[in-house]
Amino acid sequence: MLSTAARTPSSSGQTPPTEALAGLVERVTYHNAENGFCVLRVKARGHRDLITVVGHAASISAGEWVQISGSWVTDRTHGLQFRANFLKASQPTTLEGIEKYLGSGMIRGIGPVYAKKLVRAFGEAVFDLIEAEPDRLREVTGIGPKRAARIVAGWSEQKIIREIMLFLHANGVGTSRAVRIYKTYGPKSVEVITENPYRLARDIRGIGFRTADTVARKLGIEPTAMIRVRAGISFALAEATGEGHCGLPVGDLTDLAGKLLEVPSDLIESALALELEEGEVVADTLEGERCVFLARLYRAEQGIAERLRRLAACPLPWPEIDAAKAIPWVEARTGLSLAESQREALRLALASKVLVITGGPGVGKTTLVNSILQVIRAKAVDVAVCAPTGRAAKRLSESTGLEARTIHRLLESDPKTGGFKRDEVTPLACELLVVDETSMVDVPLMRALLKALPDDAALLLVGDVDQLPSVGPGQVLSDIIGSGAVPVVRLTEVFRQAAESQVVVNAHRINRGQMPVLEAQLGSDFFFVEANEPEEGVSKLLHLVKERIPARFGLDPVRDVQILCPMNRGGLGARALNIELQQALNPPGEQRVERFGWTFCPGDKVMQVANNYEREVFNGDLGVITGMDMEEGELTVTFDGRQVNYGFGELDELVLAYATTIHKAQGSEYPAVVIPVTTQHFTMLARNLLYTGVTRGKKLVLLLGQKRALKLAVRNQAGRRRWSKLREWLSAAPQASVR
Repeated sequence: MLSTAARTPSSSGQTPPTEALAGLVERVTYHNAENGFCVLRVKARGHRDLITVVGHAASISAGEWVQISGSWVTDRTHGLQFRANFLKASQPTTLEGIEKYLGSGMIRGIGPVYAKKLVRAFGEAVFDLIEAEPDRLREVTGIGPKRAARIVAGWSEQKIIREIMLFLHANGVGTSRAVRIYKTYGPKSVEVITENPYRLARDIRGIGFRTADTVARKLGIEPTAMIRVRAGISFALAEATGEGHCGLPVGDLTDLAGKLLEVPSDLIESALALELEEGEVVADTLEGERCVFLARLYRAEQGIAERLRRLAACPLPWPEIDAAKAIPWVEARTGLSLAESQREALRLALASKVLVITGGPGVGKTTLVNSILQVIRAKAVDVAVCAPTGRAAKRLSESTGLEARTIHRLLESDPKTGGFKRDEVTPLACELLVVDETSMVDVPLMRALLKALPDDAALLLVGDVDQLPSVGPGQVLSDIIGSGAVPVVRLTEVFRQAAESQVVVNAHRINRGQMPVLEAQLGSDFFFVEANEPEEGVSKLLHLVKERIPARFGLDPVRDVQILCPMNRGGLGARALNIELQQALNPPGEQRVERFGWTFCPGDKVMQVANNYEREVFNGDLGVITGMDMEEGELTVTFDGRQVNYGFGELDELVLAYATTIHKAQGSEYPAVVIPVTTQHFTMLARNLLYTGVTRGKKLVLLLGQKRALKLAVRNQAGRRRWSKLREWLSAAPQASVR
């Protein structure tokens, strides 16, 4: 064993001597799959005690044999460590190593218990047996045909995933998306990437153009290669859709592509011409400006306009209804007296094939919709009701008494195609479709919904146009209203009962460009807590959520309280607050899994951040981790009473959700919301953002931050311009049919 003097850097500041070691990985203390950085506890040859090794490896598991070279250093915080500048891992050969390797959770179906059983049964031959004689796995007690099949599949999958990891690592990029790459491209992953590395940016969520470009450069693709320039143009347009655009002005697109690619402008023009020629993108004008659109979004907006016009032109699916008789009938039936604005809206609804109802909180949208449904259903009309999110659909069910479904479930999402089973060939079986929270519906989803709606059906779109537009591309509700192509009812009168809520009153003040009333009154449901510095804001927010709100209002800090942030970044952004709130409300215990920059534990509140048609969970769905199985390498999340399982390698679909952005909260309501409003968020502060956040709170809204930031948000009416052609399509003369 080395002496302490030999293992510690000399006081003279000389470079410590390089040394070679080898040993068994006892435990992987930390591994960042994105950059390969790892901290290992290793049982090294010639050392009595475990040593700490710090280095980089594309993939590493307990039980593997490592050869390392480097030097000993003394870290101020962690003490003596071996810092490896070379680290090579190989499959274990000792029984102890094999058991640790199999039990590390890398193969679904094998955890510590089955690893011990397998090694006891087959010894050092276990790896060969899994590959060559998998049927013999069933000789082990507890392993039936299903588990045996999972072990074999997991082993095969892990080999390919490791191959992908090593390929990516060798080409200078992180490996955290290796599982996602394998699930997208399968066994030919490396072959597909080698052929066209830019597919990574297009096909794999979480991998951007720069990462794909790094691989391409390592593979010898020249910076001026046309495959690269075309990929850059496509990526710039795809990034624009993430900002809500369906296209971009040509000048903006070429500027973006130029900054991204750093190539001459004539090359970009040539690449754009090829993209246009092959139909990947479409050129057209928007408000007189020449723009380039992604072809699928261009056709989708065109299709929405054509379908709405066709729906409106067809006759009503119910016989003529006498509104003069229907209004007193429905008032008697519901026991509610309709305001004149609601009566006028009801008259219009009974005579309209397509209608939009919009308005803020407390203006009687729900009462009006229920009255319409009561009258229409009395005529034996078949009604379907839907909303974009599970929470919104649940609220719609409660308010209408009808079975409301998410739009994805109504259209019967198809995991095989990523599309829907309901379309123009297999349409929806309804005569009236009601869509709630329509402001959340983006262009592709509205196109799919209208394709599945029969010509003879009526359509009622309900939503608050003053809220944020959809997270996805387009501004469907705003464009439909702004076009004047269909009748619109805008409710503005706040009813007396709703006006007793300061949340409702202040929401309307914000929407009118007025500062909310910040002086809390007795029994108020709206509060402002001043915090001038981010550190003070974090401290006050944690105290409010953990102590004050539960004590004063009897609300559960995890289940009932939602922190809504203007943005992800910053000390009072959603990402940093999630880490702080997890520590305060559900500190990680021994049972945990660390993936994709998050630590996940039983009891954590999480959010789905991608549409997953196979699991039937969608972007923005909130759930709680209710189970974690280290043997199976998976955790269970419960979404509104429904359990969904995730493999550890698939956890890039989840993020902690104690705090989330206001954009992600659209369509949801929470008993209490806390909204940080500070000048560090100034790039995002806008009236519709603040208004959307405030209207998410049912019982309590608490703003925390600076009054000057609040004033900034209230005054900023502009919001962000979205390049969308739907309004023009709707305002124009009828076009040829688009499907």
